[in-house]
Amino acid sequence: MIWIGGPPASGKTTVATRLACRHGLRLYSADTRTWVHRDRALAAGVAAAARWEAMTPAERWERSSVADMLEMSLHRQRGAMVIEDLAALPVSPPIVAEGSVLPPSAASRGIAVRSQAVWLIPTPRFQRQRLRARGTPPGPTRLYAALAALIRDEATRAGVQIITVDGSRDVAQIVAAVEEMLAAALVRGPRAGAAHERQALRSEANEAIAAQVHGYYARPWASGDPGAVVQLFICECGDATCCELVPMPVGALGSQRPAAPGHTCGDPGP
Repeated sequence: MIWIGGPPASGKTTVATRLACRHGLRLYSADTRTWVHRDRALAAGVAAAARWEAMTPAERWERSSVADMLEMSLHRQRGAMVIEDLAALPVSPPIVAEGSVLPPSAASRGIAVRSQAVWLIPTPRFQRQRLRARGTPPGPTRLYAALAALIRDEATRAGVQIITVDGSRDVAQIVAAVEEMLAAALVRGPRAGAAHERQALRSEANEAIAAQVHGYYARPWASGDPGAVVQLFICECGDATCCELVPMPVGALGSQRPAAPGHTCGDPGP
């Protein structure tokens, strides 16, 4: 198990996706479990989850304090759910898990191996720049800044490896730095070597992305057509050197496999 944590706009999803594609690993992205986790919290009677669901967007993002936003983000509760999710996954091939809610405390509790875990922590300025480039509204921006400070403190207390992301290195250089830190773990275990095995893992990751969109539109307060939403899916060509992302409507995923221009996708198998 490889752990890549960090707050929003730290680059963790990009880094984890590239490592999974390049090294034949299963990708677990906590962001694709948001609504599954929220439903678990609602079923467990978590008051903060119920309060968030009952709010209007303005109440959530404009009238709530940062402290309330943090509580309603379910950061702590979802960390425990991530550990449950990971325990239920097949042990082969190795898993690269990423997400803002990955708990650094997993290392201090012996659940994660410190040498197999790294947290990407953006500087406040870099995070603001990334969020602004994405068009992130003010409310979520306030929450993400608070999460960055909280996760930085959690990672420091847990003694996990940290890479500061400040814009001085590009994505390829950050990926190389993470690969160097995790070199021993990346060569350990039976990785997906054949093209059809890598295709199956990428298909699994893509299905999780689609499920996240469907989960959002299944909320009683959401409206719209999930099938029309365009998402970035991982190219399923199965080439270990390919980590391209393909924009495609969610509704098309059932009838065609994501393929970058010039790339071919075969049948990923069952």
